Amino acid sequence: MPFFLPLLLQAYDPEIEAVMNRSRQEKQQERAASAAASSASDARSDGKIPVPEKYAAPFQACLDAALDSPEAGVAFAQKWRIDGGSFYARDCMGFAYTRAERWAPAIVAFEQAAEEAEREGEVAQSARLWAQAGNAALASEDAAKARQDFDAALARGMPDGLEKGEVHLDRARALVALGDADAARESIDFALAQAPQDPLAWLLSATLARRQGEMRLAQAHIARAVQLSPDDASVALEEGNIAILTDHEDVARSAWQRAVKIAPDSIAGKASADNLSRLPAGAATAR
Repeated sequence: MPFFLPLLLQAYDPEIEAVMNRSRQEKQQERAASAAASSASDARSDGKIPVPEKYAAPFQACLDAALDSPEAGVAFAQKWRIDGGSFYARDCMGFAYTRAERWAPAIVAFEQAAEEAEREGEVAQSARLWAQAGNAALASEDAAKARQDFDAALARGMPDGLEKGEVHLDRARALVALGDADAARESIDFALAQAPQDPLAWLLSATLARRQGEMRLAQAHIARAVQLSPDDASVALEEGNIAILTDHEDVARSAWQRAVKIAPDSIAGKASADNLSRLPAGAATAR
């Protein structure tokens, strides 16, 4: 179908860009809320860094204020910083700005928090805050700034595990946006080793492999993403696009139909519906 594939890929790339560059703001918020719920004496089996008891209660109150109103969160954080809230106050301020999608001041707040944490000898916390600054930079579509911040996070010597893997994954997203596919592949491979249960890592790896023409790798990695997240419309969309490019039209049709069923009003669902409409009339339906 020589006339079909170029149209398909033209329709496909923008929504995959949305997947590649989508904000991980919710994950940041979950991490912040999780950290605030713990004291310094907690034994954390998940690798998250606990918040000292003297800061935990006001930190949680600041986060709650930001969840109610970003403006209230910023005001709380500013007052708390003056009253001795340390880098935790700046962290909450960054969180509040992300709630308002005010990315520029969020980047500044997270970077200042990271620098203050390092001055206080909290290098692990500094690394986490540099990573949050990187995510805010990605959300603002400043990929060069994001890469700098992710590099700063990794330079602080993050321990192996999920969090380090996700920083590498986010760094890869910045590198993709910068057009450095080879460096992005290195970061994604590291992310896969550190965070093998993250379906987004396998999805982005499959997408990058497809873009680089490594179709066997793309097929293998999208299969893993489907296994980990069978109800994700973005995964189903990518599965369909890889399938159509490897002459498995029945698999493509089935995957796109699944994406439409899962999330018909999402970007992935709408793109899948559009791709289905481009299949030749009379093609055999998927079994």
